[in-house]
Amino acid sequence: MTEASQAVNTAPPLSLVNRVSYGTGAMANGIKGAAFSSYLMLYFNQVVGVPASIVGTALACTLLVDAVVDPFLGRWADMTHSRLGRRHPFMYAAIIPTSIFFFLTWFPPDGLSHIQLGLWIFALAAATRASISAFEINTSAMAAELTEVYAHRTKLFSLRYWFGYAGAYGFTSFCLAFIFVETQAFPQGQLNPASYESFAALGAGLMFLAMVICSVGTQNRVPYMRQASVVPDDEKLSFGQHLGEMLAAFRNRGFLAIFGFGVCKYSAIGLYSATTLYFGTYLFKLNTVELAILTVDSLVAATLAAPLAPVFSRLIGKRASSMIFAIVGVSIGVSPLILSYFDAFFLPGDPMLLPTLFAIGAVYGSMVAISLINTSAMLADVVEDSAVETGRHEAGTFFSASSFMQQCSNAVGIFLAGQVLAASSFPERADPATIADATVDSLILHYVPTSLGLWTVGALILLFYPITQERHERNVEVLRAREAEAREQELRDAPIGSPAR
Repeated sequence: MTEASQAVNTAPPLSLVNRVSYGTGAMANGIKGAAFSSYLMLYFNQVVGVPASIVGTALACTLLVDAVVDPFLGRWADMTHSRLGRRHPFMYAAIIPTSIFFFLTWFPPDGLSHIQLGLWIFALAAATRASISAFEINTSAMAAELTEVYAHRTKLFSLRYWFGYAGAYGFTSFCLAFIFVETQAFPQGQLNPASYESFAALGAGLMFLAMVICSVGTQNRVPYMRQASVVPDDEKLSFGQHLGEMLAAFRNRGFLAIFGFGVCKYSAIGLYSATTLYFGTYLFKLNTVELAILTVDSLVAATLAAPLAPVFSRLIGKRASSMIFAIVGVSIGVSPLILSYFDAFFLPGDPMLLPTLFAIGAVYGSMVAISLINTSAMLADVVEDSAVETGRHEAGTFFSASSFMQQCSNAVGIFLAGQVLAASSFPERADPATIADATVDSLILHYVPTSLGLWTVGALILLFYPITQERHERNVEVLRAREAEAREQELRDAPIGSPAR
């Protein structure tokens, strides 16, 4: 047993600075996620004029990069032994590349064809995803190492999700209110191409700041987190052996259930994010100020979900709350679209439209956030469950798979959005004032069943997740007993006169 593994059990409580810094790091991925999921499709499709199918396909193809990079990064981090521990070297290394690649994504060279623009989107989006993965995988994996307590992990992920929502929706609401300037030529400011330079610069700057705060603010926890053992050269594993250990970890039943649920839910989230501005712009005819107000409902949702997720985790369990709140929340979320399709909802310009959409969005968002928080805490519990089976603590490996799943599924969701728009015959550079009602109805008809189907299938997969609080606590006790036995054996085997560890 290493000194670092002993330190896990003797670590002092997390300070407020540690917790807030840890949560702040989620803002970076929140900003990237909001920008790529909600604005990248709209910008290249409706502002630049690239067909939605090309944009969606380009983003979906980034999963090929994620499939290689994310598991590699997670495994590399798990095996890293350094003065800064396993996580922080990757976190620091990711800060500058992520900010630069994100900014450049929005500024392709002039004169490119649609296919060339698709290649530009693929290359820069893939580079941004790969660089932020080095940060996101390791900050997520830290949760399993910062605390072993079942309930505390839910609270930690609640804080992390609140900051993630604050980054995503605080950034977008600010941009809609102050950056996407409405002009006579562009009554909807989100279609104004001149606004995207400030949008990209602000996003890159905020991501840089959030990543620095998280890395520096959690650095003092390095001595209390697990450190990889130093492996002699003659005992180092081959590539095939590394791959075999990774595959063995991925066979864990709890992980497979979360992975299956995650593929469906993040695909649905990607689909929602890529189409929500279409519905706001072309169905409800909202201006940028109204859209900015609606993004605030997600901050309200996160603020409600952060304290409620641990409560429902304790009352009905993490798995049940993840399933129930996902299905009920999404059903509420699509209700304005269903009612609009049947001409039973408030029309554009009605004074009740905005407050009703805000209230529905807050309820829907809080329910989905509760589901996401508890699912993330469930994945942290998989680390010990797998360690009992394999003898290895592989938080980085599991959270790299989660990162791959999230980013690829979001890309799949955006790809689906492109196909939904294409199937609806939605035109490029459409005018909100003149677009046909039949076109918007077709978009609703294609979107709603796809979204509900993804969430329902995902929730059913989660039925196979086996880890309860009792099983988790039993796993922790088993691992502690093993570590105590290993420490005693280490002392027995030590030569007389050698220093005690």
